Amino acid sequence: MVVLAGCGGESARTPSATTPPARAAEHPALCGSLRAAVTGRIAAAAATELSGLALSQTQPRVLWTHNDSGDRARVLAVTTTGRLLADVAVTGAENVDWEDIAIGPAPGRGDALYIADTGDNLARRREVVVYRVPEPRVGGGGPHASAPAARLGLRYSTGAQDAEALLVDPSSGALVVVTKSFGGDAGVYVAARPVAGATTVLRRRGRLSLGAGEAVTAGDVSADGRTIVLRTYDRAFVWRRRGREPLATALRRRPCAAGEQLLMEGQGEALALTPDGRAFYTVPEGSRPAIRRHAPAGRVGVR
Repeated sequence: MVVLAGCGGESARTPSATTPPARAAEHPALCGSLRAAVTGRIAAAAATELSGLALSQTQPRVLWTHNDSGDRARVLAVTTTGRLLADVAVTGAENVDWEDIAIGPAPGRGDALYIADTGDNLARRREVVVYRVPEPRVGGGGPHASAPAARLGLRYSTGAQDAEALLVDPSSGALVVVTKSFGGDAGVYVAARPVAGATTVLRRRGRLSLGAGEAVTAGDVSADGRTIVLRTYDRAFVWRRRGREPLATALRRRPCAAGEQLLMEGQGEALALTPDGRAFYTVPEGSRPAIRRHAPAGRVGVR
């Protein structure tokens, strides 16, 4: 069962059981039958508990990833076949509980990495953080480079939450954090204009329930802005965005489920969409984790 609702003052409609399905033109390609292909394994000793994944939009076949809590503040650049390209120290940052990574617009021009330090299993953190880092050029700074972070402090309007999914609007740069809940509704929280060096209030703009036990562990928005995916440990749920509507508005509609279960890959807390939103990569936790590319039959080998 999927339940979606809006809140926080915006107009919203909760779809009923009779809500008609999306028109064929809006049906995402990922909601048909999918095939998964292992494209490689990450052999880097540093990759032990990967909890986020993002595909570079300007550097072909480069994936950015990071470990969960317990590691130092760094991101790893790997190829889609798993070869380590760079181990980048994120200066001015701290890894309390990094849970997701996304690529979005940098101030001025270019792309930035957005690292979500939003994990809070006990719901005790008064403030969480997203670190914004200008996307490093791999090969330009050597295998052990560094990149400076801008600190975007965030505070939930409804009190502390645990969250593992970060979405960044590719057109506006707005941040959307989706909370993790095993037994209740997940909250959809938005910071439309986060400010570096300050604390911005994350306001709840919706809620969703993807079914019993379906806790959200990662998410992504395609570079063209048209496809949104949230994953749980065993499923991927897909939304089609209409124009430049707010991401939270799109998430109020009923999603479709990707035509493949993900539980077989292991404990999965990472997902990265391709630019056109017609395929996605995943990687689980553990040593020598396998990178998988999930796509409709006939497209597995395409970026």
